[in-house]
Order: sequence, then structure tokens, then C-alpha cells
Amino acid sequence: MAKLKSSALLWTAVLLWCFLLGKPDLVSDTAALLALRSSLRGKTMKWNVTDPAPASPCRWQGVQCESNRVIGLRLPGFALVGDIPPGTVGNLTRLRTLSLRFNALTGTLPSDLAQCVDLRNLYLQDNRFSGEIPDVLFRLHNLVRLNLAGNNFSGEISASFSNLTRLGTLFMENNRMSGSIPELDLPNLVQFNVSFNRLNGSIPMNLRSKSLQSFLGNSLCGGPLGLCPGESPTDNSTVPQGNRNGNGKKKLSGGAIAGIAIASVVGLLLILLVLFLTCRRKSSGKTSSVEATSAKNLAEREVQGEKSTGEGDNGSGAAGMAAATSAVSVTAAAKAEMNNAGNKRLVFFGNPPRYFDLEDLLRASAEVLGKGTFGTAYKAVLEMGTIVAVKRLKDVTIPEKEFREKIEGVGSMDHQNLVPLRAYYYSNDEKLLVYDYMAMGSLSALLHGNRGAGRTPLNWETRSGIALGAARGIEYLHSRGTNISHGNIKSSNILLTKDYDARVSDFGLAQLVGPTSTPNRIAGYRAPEVTDVRKVSQKADVYSFGVLLLELLTGKAPTHALLNEEGVDLPRWVQSVVREEWTAEVFDLELLRYQNVEEEMVQLLQLAIDCAAQYPDKRPSMSEVAQRIEDIRRSSLHDEQDPHPISIDDPSSGPSIHTSSIG
Repeated sequence: MAKLKSSALLWTAVLLWCFLLGKPDLVSDTAALLALRSSLRGKTMKWNVTDPAPASPCRWQGVQCESNRVIGLRLPGFALVGDIPPGTVGNLTRLRTLSLRFNALTGTLPSDLAQCVDLRNLYLQDNRFSGEIPDVLFRLHNLVRLNLAGNNFSGEISASFSNLTRLGTLFMENNRMSGSIPELDLPNLVQFNVSFNRLNGSIPMNLRSKSLQSFLGNSLCGGPLGLCPGESPTDNSTVPQGNRNGNGKKKLSGGAIAGIAIASVVGLLLILLVLFLTCRRKSSGKTSSVEATSAKNLAEREVQGEKSTGEGDNGSGAAGMAAATSAVSVTAAAKAEMNNAGNKRLVFFGNPPRYFDLEDLLRASAEVLGKGTFGTAYKAVLEMGTIVAVKRLKDVTIPEKEFREKIEGVGSMDHQNLVPLRAYYYSNDEKLLVYDYMAMGSLSALLHGNRGAGRTPLNWETRSGIALGAARGIEYLHSRGTNISHGNIKSSNILLTKDYDARVSDFGLAQLVGPTSTPNRIAGYRAPEVTDVRKVSQKADVYSFGVLLLELLTGKAPTHALLNEEGVDLPRWVQSVVREEWTAEVFDLELLRYQNVEEEMVQLLQLAIDCAAQYPDKRPSMSEVAQRIEDIRRSSLHDEQDPHPISIDDPSSGPSIHTSSIG
């Protein structure tokens, strides 16, 4: 008995020793969190300190853990008041993200914050911190994002910021900083703002490429603010000195001169080609053989459209994207057959007013909108002014009876988030579909079209609204039957009204065509289990929609997710970034201009990753997807007080994605 008792005591001691050895870091982190809670006044943190579970701090609001350590602390807008004492956040030595934005914290930062050597994201904006920017910050060499905006920091901007070589975001606007801006050697700096301080002097050369908004409200000159006194235009340039001659004028390299010469020759050839085509068109208009040759013209137009637009917009895409705008006969090839068999005609759905017939389409001028997976789309302008979109299908191999049955099913689809199919035409040689024309074009064109100056940024409300509309349209399709799917979800098939309402196009067409000869067109959206584009399940649709959501959030096309790394798809790229706790790196810069929606952006990102899960049974249904987007939008629209863009702010201060849920 004594021996058994001694053995039990030994095992108890071993277990206790193992527990203490395995948990001391979390115990220390817990003590630091409780010390912070007791030292600050304000909104009560809903932390269950009576929970006996060893990992209970990891379930506290705003606390994120990994590998038995606290790696994230996010307490934005908690009305916290007071100074942050040593022995609190400084003891969270594995902290990667600290967000204390929108509180009323005062004083300066604790000196032991330098112990947080893994800290990457530090968001302290809109508090009441004062004094000079503490030197402790310059010892956090892993910082990627630092936001000190909207405080009372004073003194000069230290050149020691150059110690933070990984820094990509530095915001110090709306403080009381004075003096000049030093030369900062920050090779990874992308986002920078020191507006509305008390700075003076010349903007350093390596910062003159930043926007005007980065320097407003100071007594600065140079770069976007114009020349400093005594400066010449060349002094204000960021061109390296090695590229200038002795007179200060930039030389043209031999390559530039050759490029100008080649461009001139190409331009001359294009002018001659246009003149030739114009003369040819005029001569062909004087003959009676237009109808006999129009099929050839249509094929030529397709080639031109493909060269000019690439994949383009499938369905009724953006106007003006075509390479040529001359009049062609969209259905000329069908006219000859109609004359031989008088019963060939446009078949309309329902009982709509007959604004036009096949003869009107034959006379319509057409413009290539884009060449997609199932055929080429045209904008057709009828003589009475009506504009429609016409899709000329390719690779239709099913018999006429089966085609008509399937297309009748497509035409019966009636939902406000679908592009309605108005009519169709079937002959042995031509299969045409007539849709409503969407003047705003496609989501693909909106996201990736003009990224230069003059572009209106797409805000959160617009993007999330497009996501919700597209989700509702696809949800409606899925509700029509368990075996009904879209089969070709991508951004070029999401068309937009003038109010940016989403309309899903190209639904049901996968059942009409044979195996596509261009499978790579949708490879970036295709679920891993899909081998035949004609057999796409509803869960595969969900995967494609998840990629679409990622495209909306990142601004990246699925086939261009990683530069110089072909074959890496968008879901994998997003997951790799999120796993490294760089969640904000994935978001489009246009989205980061809007504050108060960071948490909603992260929630939508998590939904996109859930949709793009590797295994179909892990993906939600489209009805669940639509509901979650609606809930996210309702939350953001309720909380967002200022919908106007401001300086890019705190892109990842919302709850980050737990990598264990990514799969």
C-alpha cells in the first residue's frame, strides 16, 4: 500500500511539473492581460476570469492565441482611458498585432514594449498619446504597419524610423510633429501620411512620389506640393542623377528613341489600314452582296474582338471595348437559311412587346463586346434605337429539339439578379441568344479596367452590394432544382446596372455546348473536382463564387495572383498570406481607404475562403452564403458613420482569420 501511495504521489508530481513546464508562457500572458485590464478605465472587457480552463484567455474578446501564446490583442473603440503601464502589453512577448485604436489612452508607450520582438502590426490611431515618438518603437524591427495618426505626438520625425526596414505603412497625420522630414531609408514603404502636422521644409526626394494627400496641412514644398524656392523643375524630379546630362535635362536612351521610331511606323500603318478598310466598306456597301459575305465579316470581327479584349465580357459587356465599331450584320448567316425555310425566326419568351424581329437584327450595327467560353458577345444597335446584347454560341452539338427544351428552361429563369434572356434563334449554322444590354459592363472590367488616374475607387458598400446581388442570383438558380447549377461563374459574367446592381449572366449555357476547346479561360475559378465544364455541381459553383469574392476583395484576377509565379491560384495565395499573419496584405488598396469596415472585410474574406474550400462538403450552400453576406453588410452599414474615403487606415485591426480554419 505504501509503495502504491508513493507511486501515485510521484505521478502527481510529474503531471504537475509537465503542466507548469508546458503552460508558463500562457500563464504569464494571462497575468499581463489582467494587469492591463485593471490599470485602464473604460468599457468593461467581457473576459471570463473565473473560467478554470488553462486556455481560457484565448477565448476572451479581442484575444487571439497560437501555439499556447497570445499573438493578437485587439481592443478598438473600448473607451479605454489612462496610461499603459509596464508589465502589461510589454509582457506579451509573442504579440504580432496590437490594436488599441479609437480609445482615450494617454501618456506614452511603455518602455518594455521592445520585448515584443515579433510585433508586426501596431495600431494606436485616434488616442491621446503625447510627447515625442518613443525610441522603443525603433527597436521593433519586424513592424510592417504602424499607425500613430490622430494623437498629440510632438517633436521632430526621427531618422531612426529607417531602422524599421520592413515597414510598409507609416501613418502620422493629425499630430503636432514639427521640423523637417528626414531622409527615410524604408525600401518597402508603400503607404505614408504626415498631413496636418507642423512640418516645414523640403520633402525628401525618396518621398516625392507619394500623393498630395500625404503632405497637406503643413509648410512643406517639393514633389506633389510644387517647387521649393530656388528649385528648378529638374530638382523636383525623382529621376536618378545618372539619367541626366550636364545641363540638367533628361537624355533619351537609345531604346527610347528606337521605341518612338517603331511606334511612329506602327501608327502610320494603322492609319493606312483604317483608310483601306473604310474604302473597302464603302465599295462593299454599293453592291448587293452584303448578305452573302456578312458571315465572313462576323468571323473577322470575332478575331478582332478577341485580339483587342482578350477574354472580354461574356454576355453584354462594356460598351466601347471592341476594336471596330462599323456596321455588320449580326445574323447575316442566318438570313439565307431563313429565306430558304420561312419558319426560321426569333423565338421570344413570355408575352413581351415585339420591338424587333430577325430582320431588324439583320440590319443592326454590331460591336464586339468580348469572346468568352461559350461564344462571342455583341452590342447590337437596332434602327429604332433599341440596344440589345447578342451572343453567338459556338460548339453547340446537341440536336435542335434538345436545344429548344434546354433554352426554354433558361428563358423561364426570372430573378432581379439575373440577366434575362429575351429571345433566341436556332438554325443549323447559327445559334443566337438575345439579352438585355447592360451599359455598365462587367465586374471584371470594373475591377481591372482603368487603374490609372481619374478612376473612381470602388468602396466597400459598392463591392459588398455586388457580392450580395450575385449571391442572390446564384442562390435563385440553385433553388430551381438540386441538379441545376450555373457552371461558369466568373467576374466577366457578373454584369452591372447603372446603379451597380449585379446581374448574373451566361447561366445554363454549359448544358448547350460540347467540351470547350478553351478550358483555361475559367481555370482560375474552377473547383478542383471539376473535370467536365458541362457537369458542374452546385458545390462547384460555390467554389467559383468564393474565388469571385476573393477577386472583389483583393482586386486581383485569379490568373494573376502572384507575379512571376505561374500556376499559383488566388485561393492559395490568399491563404499563404493569411497564414503568415499578413491578412491586410490581401486587400485591394482601394478598399483600405475606408475605415470602420475592417472587421466586415475580414469576415467576408473568411466567407470567401470557406467557399473555396478544397473539399465540396466543407463549402456552405449559396443560401447560407447570401445570408452571411447580408448580415455582414447590415453590420457594416449600421456601424459606418462616414462613407467618404479618408487616408488609408488600419487595414487589419479587425479580428484576424484563424489559420486553423483555412484547411
